[in-house]
Amino acid sequence: MVKLFISSVQREFEAERREVAAYIRQDAVMGRFFEPFLFEELPAKDVSAQQAYLAEVAETEVYLGLFGVDYGYEDAEGISPTEREYDCATENHKYRIVLIKQADDRHPKEQTLIRKAEQDVVRNMFGSLEELKSGVYAALVHYLVLRGYLHYGPFDAALNMNATIDDLDKEKIRWWTGMAREKRNFPLTYSDENVHRILNSLHLIADDGRVTNAALLLFAKDPQKWFVSSTVKCVQFYGTKVQKPLASQQIYGGSVFEVVDQAVAFVMSHIDARVGERTQSAQVDVEYELPVQAVTETIVNACVHRDYLSTGSVQVMLFKDRLEVWNPGRLPKGMTVEKLAGEHASLPVNPLLANPVYLAGYIEQVGTGTNDVIDRCVELGLKKPEFRQDEDFMVVMWRRNVVGTDEEKRNGELNGELNGELNGELNGELNKSQLSTLEYIRHHEGCQAQEISEKMGVPFSTIDKHIRVLLERELIERRGSKKTGGYYVKGTGERVPVSQKN
Repeated sequence: MVKLFISSVQREFEAERREVAAYIRQDAVMGRFFEPFLFEELPAKDVSAQQAYLAEVAETEVYLGLFGVDYGYEDAEGISPTEREYDCATENHKYRIVLIKQADDRHPKEQTLIRKAEQDVVRNMFGSLEELKSGVYAALVHYLVLRGYLHYGPFDAALNMNATIDDLDKEKIRWWTGMAREKRNFPLTYSDENVHRILNSLHLIADDGRVTNAALLLFAKDPQKWFVSSTVKCVQFYGTKVQKPLASQQIYGGSVFEVVDQAVAFVMSHIDARVGERTQSAQVDVEYELPVQAVTETIVNACVHRDYLSTGSVQVMLFKDRLEVWNPGRLPKGMTVEKLAGEHASLPVNPLLANPVYLAGYIEQVGTGTNDVIDRCVELGLKKPEFRQDEDFMVVMWRRNVVGTDEEKRNGELNGELNGELNGELNGELNKSQLSTLEYIRHHEGCQAQEISEKMGVPFSTIDKHIRVLLERELIERRGSKKTGGYYVKGTGERVPVSQKN
């Protein structure tokens, strides 16, 4: 049984507390999983009331907070038992549910408590007792599904009740079809008349024109309209800890493909790189301190396999010694972090979302992603990546300055050389920011300066200067008209411009 701690100002919610507890205990489904705890039902103990209720919170699994008008009794520090209980649940990483009673006037401290909760958890409003019961029931069902106690169809396969094919961007579908044909020999070609057939082949649309959640994440005109948390938050820190000031910060929105592109560009533009020799085809190889493929695979996995019912976003955090990618959600049932490091079955959390991403060439092969990440890092002489499962899933990729062996120490010397180039020139040719612009153009042929600026989060005037340098050194060239043309690495062939995504 899952212990459910019901927290509120007792005198304000005296009747509601009893009703909710009875409702859960008597329900045929909820009664099998949850045992509600009410402080007023606790037998007398030889401990203080505060010690008793905080001990119960620490031992519970789910915290249910009912917040209303009154703040309640205040202790010597001016803090109510309800806020103490909420803070205790937060500190002990308990699953928290907060329901707020509709009211025009609240105690100022109750308003402050509500604002605190709004920053951490999803909260719903209620007016009547029936609305309260309905809110509790929905929240508990979500908890059971999240923890694997209840199973139904994947989130990405569910038809969105309010969205139709008209909410999708045909240009994004056109771009994807071209990529899928090039990368995986996708059999269909794009035309406006063929859109329904393409979506149907991916199981993303119903006969009545309603589309799945996966279709919205992949091709919606505005994905964040439907899923506010489907962004990727990227932060660069100066040191090895989460602390201000921040070196750089961006929040990227758009489709799954767009947020992945932008997040990868963020990482690659903020790590060290070395320019190789120019080949006969006029291409210039760039070696980054972290393998591009591994960074891409890790960010793709975080965006594809995350829990989209969570209000959290994918977080990409770059420290002086490591890259951390946080994914809201948990590993599928039966999967462990130990299994990820070896051969394992493919168990995508969102299979309908994963398949189009694979077909577009963003991942090489379904089910081998974590092994590829490990292999590419080790091949580059880096410390083996780590996988961790706490409240969220996290991948840690270590940068070059984590050294130990003689080979790693030599890499550390190279890293010191690269770090010294941050504000200067790289190999007498390009500085780090110019290199990042070159690498972006290499992977997004046909792009324009404005697009590069938006995707990399760099001012347009800076990108414009970088492009002029790259043109002068004959590393890139412009093809096509000023309106429809774009930039290409010199010597490469024509491809579908990435700007068709927009």
